[in-house]
Amino acid sequence: MQVKFRSKALPYLLLLPSIIVSLLFLYYPALKTFVLSLYKTAFMGMRKIFVGGSNFIELFTSIEYLQSILISCFFAVGVVVIGLTLSLFIAVLSNQDIRGGRLYCLGFIWPYALSPAIAGVIWLFMFNPTAGIINYLTDLLWGISPDWVSNKHLALLMVIGAAVWKNLGYNIVFYLAALQNIPQEILEAAEMDGANSLQKFFLITFDFLKPTTLFLVIMNLIYSFFDTFGIIDILTKGGPVNATTTMIYKLYIDAFQNYKTGFAAAQSIILFIMVMGLTIAQFKWSDSKIDYGS
Repeated sequence: MQVKFRSKALPYLLLLPSIIVSLLFLYYPALKTFVLSLYKTAFMGMRKIFVGGSNFIELFTSIEYLQSILISCFFAVGVVVIGLTLSLFIAVLSNQDIRGGRLYCLGFIWPYALSPAIAGVIWLFMFNPTAGIINYLTDLLWGISPDWVSNKHLALLMVIGAAVWKNLGYNIVFYLAALQNIPQEILEAAEMDGANSLQKFFLITFDFLKPTTLFLVIMNLIYSFFDTFGIIDILTKGGPVNATTTMIYKLYIDAFQNYKTGFAAAQSIILFIMVMGLTIAQFKWSDSKIDYGS
């Protein structure tokens, strides 16, 4: 239904609060960040020296920053591949007609309601080298008690596991909705033609899940790059030896520990370009038509 306003100014007046909030807390800070990225700054920005693109050149010649990019990419791939595979497996099982299925779904989904910091605390207790349940089980089964926090390879795996667990419910909800919208007539026809369970899943079910999977790939990439700061800060604080220092955590270190605000602003511009690219990709893929065949 089309709404007509008596006054031409009324729609703009209704939008004015949102416009003011966006200008004050979104566009103005973004503009100031871009300007700040062109300066070298002293402690807390009390003195600024214009350097142009020097901060960006320094970033891409910095071994530490390039390492943070590699860690971020490895982290993101781990979160996407493990997270989506596990979520799809759980969603397929939860979609079966079993007793108490909704309770199982609720149990898998509830971690998404937790804040990243709370999720980090839970995993920190679980992987505690002396009192954690994980080391108790590994010692009981295999006689080993690894130090998950001090070992750089194990620390990165632990952070990936925590990030996957935190976002599991989000992925399961979308996969369940997609599974429940698949026409059952097609699956029944395939079964009558002699298709087994694996053939039905990979040739029919997964084909219908492609739009949802593409959407979740983009959303999980955005999540892994930008929304996992709390988990990393609680679990490892970027260590050991910067093994879990992703791009977002490197920005935090330079801005709030090293007080290199101009340098950190340049990093935020790079992250902004990345999230803008991922958002454009999401819109492009979500609008594309997928042919399921005749």
